[in-house]
Amino acid sequence: MTKNNREQDAFNAYLRFLESKGASAENLAQRRTLLMKLLPLLEHQPMDGNAFRDQIECVLDLLDRTAWPAFLTVAREYYYFWASDIKAIAAMHSGGGYDIANLHDHVPLEDLRTLWKSIDQEKFELAETWPLKAYASALRDEGAEKSVVETRSKLVKLLLVRLRGASAKEAGLYRKAVDSTLPLFAMKEMRLLFQIVVQEFYYFWIGDPEAASHLVLDAQQEET
Repeated sequence: MTKNNREQDAFNAYLRFLESKGASAENLAQRRTLLMKLLPLLEHQPMDGNAFRDQIECVLDLLDRTAWPAFLTVAREYYYFWASDIKAIAAMHSGGGYDIANLHDHVPLEDLRTLWKSIDQEKFELAETWPLKAYASALRDEGAEKSVVETRSKLVKLLLVRLRGASAKEAGLYRKAVDSTLPLFAMKEMRLLFQIVVQEFYYFWIGDPEAASHLVLDAQQEET
């Protein structure tokens, strides 16, 4: 695969894979339309995850926020073909890591200010609160300030609402909940913070005994 046609070759391989799994013509057309916004931005980028994520952010700035979940699903699947991640592609072939269902072009867009004010009054079940409490405790143990713990806890609560009804602690279900929550954040800074928080919280959600080792704390002070 040469650098000049790297993106197109990966694109063609991705679509062939989906077609082999039974994707409809409409499904393929949706994915093609979304990916064509990304491919030109990748042409001169190094083949690494950071460069790919940077271009994802560029596309998000161009898209209507209600279209973000569908785009993120497609971009995440396409990444394995673009990066020539043979192991991940093999796992997809064996039946995991992709979503063949028709994409929803747009999702309802809720108001973050309203949700932010009301989320602390939301009632959570014990199974929802124990990973949240463990996460907040780990943040405090790492020396996080009260305002940081409170902000990150609220971000987790927004995600927990989306995770309700999840049949199992599966990474795919978690990713879908993250993708459907991300459009709440019009400000890039809050969007990036949310992505850090959900990456941290995932390990508490699945009950990983080493969850605290995944915390990423820096000098950033989060306020809303």
